[in-house]
Amino acid sequence: MVLTKKYPLLLCRLFSVLLLGTAVLTSTATQAEKIHVLKFATLAPAGTTWVRLLHDWANEVRKESRGRLVFKIYPGGVQGDEPEVLKKIRFGQLQGGAFTGYGIGQIYSPARVLELPFLFDNIEEIDYVRKRFMPEIEQGYRDNGYELLGWMEVGFVYFFSKAPIDSLDDLNERRIWNWQGDPLGQAFFEASGLSPVPLSIIDVYTSLSTGLIDTVYAPPLGAIAMQWFTKTQYITNVPMANGIGSLVVSRRFFQNLPQDLQKILKRSGAITGEILVAATRKDNIDSLQTLQDRGMIMVEATESLENEALQKIRIRAGESLMKNGYIPEATINRVNQWLQDFRDEQAAEAPNAAE
Repeated sequence: MVLTKKYPLLLCRLFSVLLLGTAVLTSTATQAEKIHVLKFATLAPAGTTWVRLLHDWANEVRKESRGRLVFKIYPGGVQGDEPEVLKKIRFGQLQGGAFTGYGIGQIYSPARVLELPFLFDNIEEIDYVRKRFMPEIEQGYRDNGYELLGWMEVGFVYFFSKAPIDSLDDLNERRIWNWQGDPLGQAFFEASGLSPVPLSIIDVYTSLSTGLIDTVYAPPLGAIAMQWFTKTQYITNVPMANGIGSLVVSRRFFQNLPQDLQKILKRSGAITGEILVAATRKDNIDSLQTLQDRGMIMVEATESLENEALQKIRIRAGESLMKNGYIPEATINRVNQWLQDFRDEQAAEAPNAAE
């Protein structure tokens, strides 16, 4: 009789426990299935190698995360120039982007030592130095509120012009574009004794059309992607620098992701960066040939654009950037030492290879 009377009470308690358990499981499942949206901007136009590979990356992340982390990619500068994109990331309107050296300079300016004019002779030198410098770059991003997901390049940068340029005197006569607000570009032009026309990258095509400028600098793939080659006829055969790039998200967004999604984003971002470097290098070689096949003329440089004069420009530009604190002297010295180490190793191996 006592058990009979208590039975309804036991049922009520059991029912309450079941309801509570269901609620907890439902809440946990809802949290686990929360969709995180990564709004990601780039200057690269839609249809280019860069944007195609970004979409491949986004699809891989969506698949690995089972739809819990999705990209929304904004190509072609629709979100503005790189300073504007970084501003939107700080305000939470965007979460990440693919940046060139200009944007990287606003994240962690010492990384731009890799873009010093006339620093590298070939990609082997670039890879050797970058490998040793990368841990410092990654920590520098993190210290400044960003997470580096992948490293990329835009490639060796050439002058594209409406008139042939084969000397520093020729450069001095040209109306050369400089990316407005870019300290490294300004240091290069000052070191070369040139007075460029500062403009946003978004205004370059129109300014070439109107004649406000007649010379730009870009990698071959970039000149095609931005259609600048249609307004120029000549390419000077001396690359002025190797343009860097990176795939970045805000540190706040990254830390708010579940740990498994952080791992997916970091791992896939690093792989995508490697793919982008390889693809960009190949496409720049192909693009250079394509531009010549279309009638653009490759201009051979005279002695004033040979090694000795160029190294003087590099040294003066570096001194200027050290003076204003954009790139620390210790960073430049360290990179120069790595570069010398590599060249010494190559020279030591050369006699053995000959034997």
